[in-house]
Amino acid sequence: MIRNVTSGKAFGNREGQTLERPLRVLMVCPRYLPEVGGTEIHVHEVARRLSGLGSFEITVLATDRSRRLPRQEVVEGISVLRVPAWPRRRDYYLAPGIAAVIRQRRWDLVHCQGIHTPVPLLAMISARRVGIPYLVTFHTGGHSSRLRNAMRTTQWRLAGRLLRNAVSLIAVSRFEAAALARHARLGDKRVIVIRNGGALPSPRPGTVAVPGRIVSSGRLERYKGHHRVIEALPHVMREIPEAHLLILGSGPYESDLYKIARHLGVADRVSIKYVAPADRQSMATTLAEASVVAALSDYEAHPVAVMEALCVARPVVGYDIAGLGELFAAGWVRGVRRGAPASAVAHELVKAMSSPSPVDHAQLPSWDSCADQLAHLYLSSVGFPCNWVNLDRRRRGDGTGALDEDERAELVRLRKENSELAMERDVLKRSVALWVEDAMGR
Repeated sequence: MIRNVTSGKAFGNREGQTLERPLRVLMVCPRYLPEVGGTEIHVHEVARRLSGLGSFEITVLATDRSRRLPRQEVVEGISVLRVPAWPRRRDYYLAPGIAAVIRQRRWDLVHCQGIHTPVPLLAMISARRVGIPYLVTFHTGGHSSRLRNAMRTTQWRLAGRLLRNAVSLIAVSRFEAAALARHARLGDKRVIVIRNGGALPSPRPGTVAVPGRIVSSGRLERYKGHHRVIEALPHVMREIPEAHLLILGSGPYESDLYKIARHLGVADRVSIKYVAPADRQSMATTLAEASVVAALSDYEAHPVAVMEALCVARPVVGYDIAGLGELFAAGWVRGVRRGAPASAVAHELVKAMSSPSPVDHAQLPSWDSCADQLAHLYLSSVGFPCNWVNLDRRRRGDGTGALDEDERAELVRLRKENSELAMERDVLKRSVALWVEDAMGR
């Protein structure tokens, strides 16, 4: 029997039946901690919460191009398996060991995290061959190569058949859902939107915003847009003389960023710092010390870094594109037109620093709500729909927890589906009864 550890009540239950053991879920992703990025943080946050429910036995399967990480370890109660990937200095992630792990046939579900590399494609093919249901969360993102970006829609179209055979497809924003539905030709295949959360621990006591500090967070790649913040910095300094930029991350574009700073005469105002992914309080403190956070990436489906900045009540200025555009439409982010001149970017940064507009944290999606929705999908994928309404209310600590728009739509769909199944069952029962009567009459 599965029990919800927060309530002591049976979690997976259907007409008096209960699952006799936790569901064994294999989460497959190209990379995992200590390698860091939005997808890695997402997997870590939801995996440990799902495991904490007591209803699921979560295992993370990732690749290792370095050959230096443990092949098997336990990270915060989550079993992590790694298989070698080739080539070492590219992001193609060819990892045939993925198939071998899935062929063990001890998994109830395979959850493919990401769609950009051969890793999730191989996971989908392997799961389908051995008859294991699989889910896919897209986690689309940008790339510094124009060619690779141009190839993305072709990749998605080629993956269309595998995606259509998934038990569930998950996007982290409405923009991402619409893009995959169109380019992968999903037809009437439903895509569920489950947004990223952004929980961080409290900053260190006494932490306050440093006057003039701009923070830009993310891997040091050109498409992440850190160079655009450097280009805006001289304009910001005309209004705020103490303005300076702190870039959080690591990656191959670091020397180029310093070169741009030297060329613009602001080398003494730009610094780059790496915060270890496991040190969440340091990340919370560093973000809370910002007067404004900049997010000028070419593409973000639903940026975890932005959600973390909002969690520590920092104003954010970002491009009004892709998933960031949805955050702008919700009023959580100040929007800048993509391609706007550096002076326009600087204007928005200065406005955000001088008149920050705090966001109501109760409106923000959380990792708890993200994990709860995944729990519902997992159980319904194997025929055990959970009472996710009550689960959500227990999470909130009251009996009247409000459902958001996506949850209400999901509830309507499930009720309709249940009604249709009940009707089909009644028709089948009557048909069998008539067949038996006819057979007995003969």
